[in-house]
Amino acid sequence: MSTSAFSPTKRPKFKILQPEFTLTGQRITPLAKGLPKETESLCPECRQVIRARIFEENGKVIMAKTCADHGDFRDIVFSDVALYQKMDEWNFGDGGGNSNPNNEQGVTCPTDCGLCTLHTSHTALANLDLTNRCNLTCPVCFANANTSGYVYEPNFEQVVKMMETLRNERPVDARCIQFSGGEPTVYPRFLDVLRKAKEMGFTHIQAATNGIELSDLDFARECKEAGLATLYLQFDGVTDDIYRRVRGVNLLDVKMKTIDNCRKTGMKIVFVPTIVKGLNDHQIGDIVRVAIENIDCVSGISFQPVAFTGRINRRSLEEKRFTLADLAQAVSDQTGITRAQEDFFPLACVTPFSKLTAALRGVGVPTISSHPHCSLGTYFFVDEETKQAVPITQFVDVGAMLQDMDELSRKTRKSIFKFYTKLGVWNSLKKHFHKDRAPRGLSFTKFLQTLQGLTDKKLGRDGKDGTFTYRTLLVAGMHFQDLYNYDIERVKRCVIHYSAPNGQLYPFCTYNSGPEFREKIEREFAVPVDTLEPMRSKVDVRQNHPKQAEVVSTEDLVTIG
Repeated sequence: MSTSAFSPTKRPKFKILQPEFTLTGQRITPLAKGLPKETESLCPECRQVIRARIFEENGKVIMAKTCADHGDFRDIVFSDVALYQKMDEWNFGDGGGNSNPNNEQGVTCPTDCGLCTLHTSHTALANLDLTNRCNLTCPVCFANANTSGYVYEPNFEQVVKMMETLRNERPVDARCIQFSGGEPTVYPRFLDVLRKAKEMGFTHIQAATNGIELSDLDFARECKEAGLATLYLQFDGVTDDIYRRVRGVNLLDVKMKTIDNCRKTGMKIVFVPTIVKGLNDHQIGDIVRVAIENIDCVSGISFQPVAFTGRINRRSLEEKRFTLADLAQAVSDQTGITRAQEDFFPLACVTPFSKLTAALRGVGVPTISSHPHCSLGTYFFVDEETKQAVPITQFVDVGAMLQDMDELSRKTRKSIFKFYTKLGVWNSLKKHFHKDRAPRGLSFTKFLQTLQGLTDKKLGRDGKDGTFTYRTLLVAGMHFQDLYNYDIERVKRCVIHYSAPNGQLYPFCTYNSGPEFREKIEREFAVPVDTLEPMRSKVDVRQNHPKQAEVVSTEDLVTIG
């Protein structure tokens, strides 16, 4: 089988259909391409909106900015300018946001948040924090009661209202929800929340979890029956020394038991490794290999480079910064499966597929219209028997296929002959699929079914509908922003939104960084400890805690996980 990737020099020049206005009439400024360019950022000291310049220096992409009161700041945005520029090109334009934004008075981003009329994306994935209580005290985590000093735990009725806010988004209601924390599985009514989410019509329900409680098979079965489909599982490495430093406790056996329980119950897993440069970045390839070995239940990896909080000097920032380009290179170097510049692309480039699906069905579907520099990844198609993994870019001319999908979506929207349009779609896309390069057993028909299954999670789960999908592994990274690399253009296009008890929705990078609405919301809705029900907890990992644990320093580091 040939493993040569399609040359990036043959990528088509994408024709972008860029909307002029959001659905509420706010003018959208198209993203600037090329370098140098300017954007708006925040001062790391006072958090005021300031101008920033993005430019190339020695093959890297740098952000530099000056605050009148606090001086100069600079950071590495991307360590590979060629990959940065490729991601710039693989952009199919903005969305229009919501027609019923929560905040109709927004003037300044990101301070007038919740979502406002300036926002250009609807919710692709909703986050809902059930509690900030946790059954771990991780050295690198800020989202738990052990470090915040107060307890945030909305009651069941508040949680239902937060879900209603998401389901009431228009024109595209939120359909994918992730329960988070703290540790969501210790929420006293966690199973009731899962059942209610399913009843309310969420088509994909997942939990961001450390997996401790789900290492209990009975509880895992209860979660599956209640509606939980996927675990967004902390998975920082393949040896316990990593967990001792990042989480303060030996956890590898617990993780593997949880994986086995998901296999037994039919739930899926996405590994979520928090990557700290110099700590666990050398195990990126091993994490990919563990995922491939467990491809029957692991469907993706979402690498999350560590973000920084507090004061940090320029030299330390440059030494510790790990960008998405570093991730792509590490995957390539440590696995030999990919080539960084050829096989990785911004996840937002899949918007043409969402548009085409919506046009064929005649209904709106969630679209990942995020900023092209928010995330990067590739899909591995994995032979379940041999465990051979082949990136999609090595047997599909992805750029040309996406361009055709984008153009077909426009024609299909206007056509009344949907059946003939579907035939046209089939014939048009088939020319981009190269069977001789594809992994064993992957036909074009199964390839299309698999693509459909990536957007409609109900397809291919059990084959009962006659649709069987090929095993895929999404290998991706999401680099959430901190005050040093903050780009407000990214915030305006965010597709991962938090639902809060005040009825507002917040982009990820305004909730956890920048204005940090998380702290404001959690303090406003904090509850007295003596009014809380006990944490729902059956599994105790305290015996795994080493007497002398060398943990990573928390002086400069903070993560979302």
